[in-house]
Amino acid sequence: MSDSAPHCQFEILARDPGSHARCGRLRTAHGPVDTPVFMPVGTQAAVKAMTPAELQEADVGMILANTYHLHVRPGEEIVAAGGGLHRFMGWSGPILTDSGGFQVFSLAGLRKIRDDGVEFSSHVDGRRLFLGPREAMAIQARLGADVVMAFDECPPYPCDHEYACNAVRRTLQWAAVCAKAPRPPGQALFGIVQGGSYADLRRQCAAGLVEQGFDGYAIGGVSVGEPPDVLLEAVAATAACLPPERPRYLMGVGMMGQILAAVEQGVDMFDCVMPTRLARHGAAFTHRGHYSVRNAVWRADQRPLEEGCGCYACRHFSRAYIRHMVNVGEMLGVRLLTMHNLFCYMQFMRAVRAAVAEGRFRQFKAAFEDGLAAAGTVY
Repeated sequence: MSDSAPHCQFEILARDPGSHARCGRLRTAHGPVDTPVFMPVGTQAAVKAMTPAELQEADVGMILANTYHLHVRPGEEIVAAGGGLHRFMGWSGPILTDSGGFQVFSLAGLRKIRDDGVEFSSHVDGRRLFLGPREAMAIQARLGADVVMAFDECPPYPCDHEYACNAVRRTLQWAAVCAKAPRPPGQALFGIVQGGSYADLRRQCAAGLVEQGFDGYAIGGVSVGEPPDVLLEAVAATAACLPPERPRYLMGVGMMGQILAAVEQGVDMFDCVMPTRLARHGAAFTHRGHYSVRNAVWRADQRPLEEGCGCYACRHFSRAYIRHMVNVGEMLGVRLLTMHNLFCYMQFMRAVRAAVAEGRFRQFKAAFEDGLAAAGTVY
């Protein structure tokens, strides 16, 4: 393993005696982040429907933005001219930028993979653009996030062993280029473990990345259509291969039950569009699952979205009102649901941290699963 000094400090504060779960603190140039942490997704330099002040009120510790999308619009030069991503979007807390590797998967019909990177046809106007490890690191340097991701190839599910093996080979080659690229002072770089559903390839990829030496390590290539048991097997196989002293980040996973299963394996960081995307579809999250506020059963219900919730939406509005806003197409309905959903997630992660710190994580996880079962909900 490389002995290079990390560009961020990660301190483990507590370990759960009955599992691999741990609490930690990731120190970044824009402040500390308590882990396990859930990062709302702000792909295009905004968490949809939320202002930075509202994110702070919800106790959001860190957010995520996307290199590919910000390169396409407005362009990293515009962001840099605006003082970097933090000032450009008015967010003073820590930011992580994905490298664009996920778009290798999500824009499969608009790209061609080469050994030195990926040729894209822009999803906006069709213009040709090239993104490889050097380009991804140069863009992220100009954006100025606190944590940046190495450029990787995210394979689809299912794919055969040979396809996944080639994706691992490119991911390791590209990671080596990223590790040598210049970065602003204090900008941390995480490597991303790929390998699809193949445990041997995940072990190989993890070993190669650890040998190169990164500030943290991500579990990538999951939540791409695989069954839940396959996802969790990939997480367990990968987490066991990662150095315990560095932060571990599970990319794109946001179901609370899956977050708990990953925390049990020692994962520290999460992101997902789920709480904001489902809000735009009229769904409210609770600690016992989520439900649609559009349903007629809530037409005259004067209770808050979730009993006992302290978010702005629940303190001031009823299910009946928010249902009305959503069903008549008023944007306030989506905003209130987004506020609530993110507050719910932040409260959930705070409770997870407390359970780990107090040595009762497995009891907490069991009680959560029992609550979902009693409510007839699985997520």
